[in-house]
Amino acid sequence: MTMDLSDEGDPLAPEWTALDNNLAGILPGHRDASYAAERFVRAGWRSTSSSWHGYEVTTRWCELNLDPTDDHCVLLNGVIAPDHLTTLAALLDRFELPYSLELYDETGTLTRELNSAPRTGTLKPPNAAR
Repeated sequence: MTMDLSDEGDPLAPEWTALDNNLAGILPGHRDASYAAERFVRAGWRSTSSSWHGYEVTTRWCELNLDPTDDHCVLLNGVIAPDHLTTLAALLDRFELPYSLELYDETGTLTRELNSAPRTGTLKPPNAAR
């Protein structure tokens, strides 16, 4: 088992499993979804492989798909308990992962956006040569 896969965390609570995706986002500057998945695992989340390079990370209040793009970003989409959007943002801040998050209501209307504060210095992908 690699560090970015774990079945140790809590499954998504039943009240959120029937909800359509209500969260979309992006982690700019990271080409490797396993880097983000590993951070979630260290925080106690479940993680499974969802594709060749993608992951699904889950905790009681959130389930996210992490999919890398060709332009060095990781896309996020999934389900979140709406009152935990700031919890997710705080977690991404703790992971030092820049982000942009969008929360949608049941009609598909954008209800809230959160973006990380700009960081000083240059972001380096985790696998960049030193």
